[in-house]
Amino acid sequence: MQIQDTSNPSRHGIRRAILALLALLLLGVAALMWWWDTEPALFDPVAVTQVRMQELKRPASTGAATTVTLITSVQTLLDKRGGYLSNDKLPPGVLMDNLPNWEFGSLTASRDLVRALRNDFSRSQTQSTEDKDLAEADPLLNSPNDRWLLPSSESQYRKAIRHLDGYLARLGDADDSNAHFYARADNLADYLQLASSRLGSLSQRLSASVGQIRVGDVASADEPAAAGTVAAPGGGRLVKTPWTKIDDNFYEARGYTWTLLEQLKAFQRDFGPILRSKHADVSLEQVIRELEEAQRPLHSPMVLNGSPFGFFANHSLVMANYVSRANAALIDLRELLRRG
Repeated sequence: MQIQDTSNPSRHGIRRAILALLALLLLGVAALMWWWDTEPALFDPVAVTQVRMQELKRPASTGAATTVTLITSVQTLLDKRGGYLSNDKLPPGVLMDNLPNWEFGSLTASRDLVRALRNDFSRSQTQSTEDKDLAEADPLLNSPNDRWLLPSSESQYRKAIRHLDGYLARLGDADDSNAHFYARADNLADYLQLASSRLGSLSQRLSASVGQIRVGDVASADEPAAAGTVAAPGGGRLVKTPWTKIDDNFYEARGYTWTLLEQLKAFQRDFGPILRSKHADVSLEQVIRELEEAQRPLHSPMVLNGSPFGFFANHSLVMANYVSRANAALIDLRELLRRG
């Protein structure tokens, strides 16, 4: 007796086609994730400022380098490879977390600078009228970083860039009653104090990758999301970052230090005379060197979390070292600026 094959050949063909299509789709998503998962390169604030002011046909007045650097940092955030990923709801962006954390760190530094521009750098005293474009750019840049519904995060940040462009255009015109930038030592010292606090927090969170015993109250706004705490023998609290957050903290620190580094290079141009008069230019150069070391390429497919003196590297501790050294140099710089 002969048994006939009653299966439908066309059905098997459809299944194979669907499986092949799914495999191709997964391969494409993986390839895009690999292609997009790249931190943007550093740029030269002075060179970018010269090009931008030539386009505007205006001289590079004091404050132009700082403003152009802020604009370029936000544009890089939006237009880098893969675009802005923090509010993606579809693959491959929704599957990625390294670059979104980098974006948040970079955005934090840009938000700090636009707030300083609005409240300090553009005003001669606290009773002065705030600049109209900076007053619009500040809340726009502080819009939620993960909003995808209209108005999306990208649209808000691009509006902020347009207002910063307006401030830049007025900064370089001949009207003395228009936009201003006051390159004073106290303004710079105030901003560096905020940057120092940011670096100190990042250093603590990075160091907690292997666990830290801290004495006193360790609770803070970012502590529950960044680390877990348990009672330690002999008093204090043992703070240790969950393994799922280690790479998040690492890339947030990379993003913040990337943007802060660009800002400090711009300050070299705009605050050059006051830095030299305070003999603080060498100290600023030291901070820049430490932050440049923190931006060296990561030659590993993942952020390793070995023990402090173990066989495997601990990239978080290496990053914390550079951040702490930059912060120490920043504190010295701030003291020089505050001296009469």
